[in-house]
Amino acid sequence: MTFSVVARSDDGESWGVAVASKFLAVGAIVSAARAGVGAVATQAHPNLSYKPRGLTAMAEGRSAEETLALLVETDDRRDDRQVGLVDREGRGASYTGGGCLDWAGGTAGKGFAAQGNILAGPQVLDALVSAWHKHAGEADLARRLLAALKAGDRAGGDRRGRQSAAVLVVREGAGYGFDDVAVDLRVDDHPSPVPELERLLDVHELLHRVPPEEDRVPWTPALREELESLARAQGAEDLDAWVGTENYEMRVSEEYVDRRIISALREGRTP
Repeated sequence: MTFSVVARSDDGESWGVAVASKFLAVGAIVSAARAGVGAVATQAHPNLSYKPRGLTAMAEGRSAEETLALLVETDDRRDDRQVGLVDREGRGASYTGGGCLDWAGGTAGKGFAAQGNILAGPQVLDALVSAWHKHAGEADLARRLLAALKAGDRAGGDRRGRQSAAVLVVREGAGYGFDDVAVDLRVDDHPSPVPELERLLDVHELLHRVPPEEDRVPWTPALREELESLARAQGAEDLDAWVGTENYEMRVSEEYVDRRIISALREGRTP
């Protein structure tokens, strides 16, 4: 019912899962990851115990292959399972039980594991893996995972249709609330879940990431005065209040303001 890619970033600092399916809220079922440990996707007839048990086994030092064997060999319904894992070293492992519905299959390599069942055909997995390799230079793991998911979706995806998609990425200390969850976005019920997931990732980046150097405009007294006036014209008490209301704290500092924030205020819109 699902296709997914489980991966570690090339720099060895992030782990994540991207998944799509004709199934309600697939991200709540399939995906799990722990910073410094690895990531797991459990699907087909998912065994949710694979997530905590798999992460615990890899945290104890087992490889993805060793962890996969541990999970599958002790499962009397293993023929109905599909699972992908990547460990802390970036070693991937994928398993597809003989009872999974066609088309079903998986593959794994350095830094990733990809798998799917009830797919339009093997071209879905081929496209996903090809896109994963094509975007090898992408430093942002969430973007690379999404690129692979988009390719699988364009190649036909789940042969029953589309309903939900999700991306989860963990990295030590990367979370908004001082945890390790860098990205955790889910489209639970949507006619075009993968494009919608990409839109949400764009919004997430705007709200939760510091802007790149090229988007940072240094403050001047004139610019500060202009933006204060524009913020008040939009009904805010002052610029700080407007920034807080719109949740743009990551895009404004004492030294600079993101050029997209400037444009938004000048045009009377949100970025």
